[in-house]
This record gives sequence, C-alpha cells and structure tokens, in this order.
Amino acid sequence: MALEPYAVKGQLEAGLDEAGRGCLAGPVTAAAVILPEDFYHPLLNDSKQMSEKEREILRPVIEKEAIAFAVTHVTPEKIDEINILQASIYAMHICVSALETKPEFLLVDGNRFNPYFGIPHACIIKGDGKYASIAAASVLAKTARDDYMKYLDSQFPGYGWGANKGYPTEAHKKAIQLQGITKHHRKSFALGI
Repeated sequence: MALEPYAVKGQLEAGLDEAGRGCLAGPVTAAAVILPEDFYHPLLNDSKQMSEKEREILRPVIEKEAIAFAVTHVTPEKIDEINILQASIYAMHICVSALETKPEFLLVDGNRFNPYFGIPHACIIKGDGKYASIAAASVLAKTARDDYMKYLDSQFPGYGWGANKGYPTEAHKKAIQLQGITKHHRKSFALGI
C-alpha cells in the first residue's frame, strides 16, 4: 500500500514519531518532518519494516528534501521523572518548536498526544505505515537514536547496545544482572535487578 502524501492537500503538515519507547536504556528520540507534497521515495515505509541499510540511505534524502525537520533526544532521567508516554510526547513537542517552518497541522503516530500550542493534530494508529511525513519522522528518529546507542556502546561496553540499541534482549538483561545498571538505564523500568 502506498503512503499518503498528506491528509489535506495544500495544508502544511508535520509528521511526528518516536523511537525507543520500549527500551531499558538510552533516550526516547522523536522527530518531526514537513515534506513537500510531491515527495516520493520507493524505500520510504514504516521504519520498522525497513532494513538498517535502507534507513541509512533514506536519512540524508529526507534531510535534504524536507521543508523542515527536527530531531531530539529525551534523557532516561526525564523518562523516569515524567514516564515514558509523557517523555515521548514532550520530545515531539520539542521537535515541533524547533521546526524552522511552522506547520498548520500535526500528524502524530500512535493514539496519545497532548495538544501543542494551538496547532490542531490527529493521532493515527500505525501512522508510520500510512503517511509519508510520519514514515519520514520514524526514519529520522530511529537512525538518530541508533547512532546515539552505538556511541553509548563505545562508552559502556558489555551491554551490547550497538546491536540491541537498549531493547530488552536476553543478552542485555543478562548484562544488567552481571554488571548492574548505568546512568543510561531507565530506573523506572523493570530492569530485572
């Protein structure tokens, strides 16, 4: 199924998505992307349906072609303070505020969002598989977060973050039991310790 280029023709729409909600370690990362209405790339899809190589090919294309985009990380400390859902929404809000072009409408992946300063929005379940702008945001959020987790893996070896990206794999959970937690672990999550 082809991705929809927009919800309403002629409306300046930003797609919003996040990556890393289900992780035990690392930030939750959000992105907002405003695409031209005629943007098309055959690889663009929900980032979870794409290979890492495909996402890496698309990332610079999206960054070059987008009318505006923004990406941000929200720390494990903030996640522990306000919970993962609110941290995801907070990250999306930061991204909207950072866009150089103000959108007229927000297309949000998922089913929960807090209104953003007078810009109307729609929550779209599995929106990253329906709208090009949300799919583009999913690609930017995922690639930025993966890069950050690879960097953290070099600083805190032994947890396998370069491969598992902080998700609760058996190897990651075993490493927590053997080595304990780091400052990058989310202490409000069930870490198995």
